[in-house]
Amino acid sequence: MTDTEIIPVIDLGPYLAGAPGAVDRTAGELRFALTEIGFYFIVNHGVPSGQIREVFQQAARFHTQPLDAKLAIKLDKHNVGYLPMKGDTLRTSTVETVTKANLNEALFVARNLPYDHPDVLADRRFRSANQWPADLPGFRDIVVGYCDTMERLVQKMVRLYARALDLPAEYFDHPFKEPQYKLRMTHYPNQAGATDDEFGIAPHTDTSFLTLLAPNHVPGLSIRTQSGKWIEAPAIPDAYVVNGGQLLQRWTNDHFLATPHRAVNRSGGERYALAFFCDSNIDWPVAAVPTCVGPDEPSKYPTTYYTDYMIRYQQRSYNVFGSETKDAAE
Repeated sequence: MTDTEIIPVIDLGPYLAGAPGAVDRTAGELRFALTEIGFYFIVNHGVPSGQIREVFQQAARFHTQPLDAKLAIKLDKHNVGYLPMKGDTLRTSTVETVTKANLNEALFVARNLPYDHPDVLADRRFRSANQWPADLPGFRDIVVGYCDTMERLVQKMVRLYARALDLPAEYFDHPFKEPQYKLRMTHYPNQAGATDDEFGIAPHTDTSFLTLLAPNHVPGLSIRTQSGKWIEAPAIPDAYVVNGGQLLQRWTNDHFLATPHRAVNRSGGERYALAFFCDSNIDWPVAAVPTCVGPDEPSKYPTTYYTDYMIRYQQRSYNVFGSETKDAAE
């Protein structure tokens, strides 16, 4: 197996501790990961293992509710709420002909905006209040606390992305001061007899700048290398899996990869996953950074904004609620 078929493991400990030289050394490892394979693990990331366990417990707690209770907060146009089992089909995958619905269900949570926030009152797209389950005491506080932790981690990590792009470390500080994010709390039932065209989630690329998948002792994720080979992501204790998506490609003019990946649960039991998708502030223009364009390398993408991009993405990719409203998630 070559270096481009092994998912790198990046130790964030020295960087987070402020060790001399750690910023550029870690950024170099990040640059290799995002230009050669598009995925990497992070260890010593500072997220308490107990907090991660708590959120996995809450994911299981939510999904074991009766279906009617979950459907009471069904996914809305802002991509918050409950996506039912087989509620989406990734028909626009560029690496697989997808005809069957994904065998998963998920709860989507965004930034916890109050009901009297101006954007909520104005019904601004993707800036809504969350939909919370009615009968799960403590659920909301635990999930919001985890999202807060993940946001702080992303705000530290984007400094490494800046240096990996030969930009000042602070380059992404302002765009990510109040980033757009979604936590996807997914349940994958066992698929012991799955056929080749049946997936927990079909081959796809994320839309995000940055996705962090929480440490998981139940395997199921596989990624497609640049050679076209599918490799299984190992379950490394306490390690997050990190990847970029389509908006990262736009920021970097395709210097950094958005790598296709898929999930099938053949563990014999239930599988839960916590994916944290993060992008810049909703009003920040997404355009190639200066170090990724030049006289011989023009920008491949027009400047865009999160809202416009996600609306178009939904229209291309999903029809969860039929022809009237096309909603779903990363």
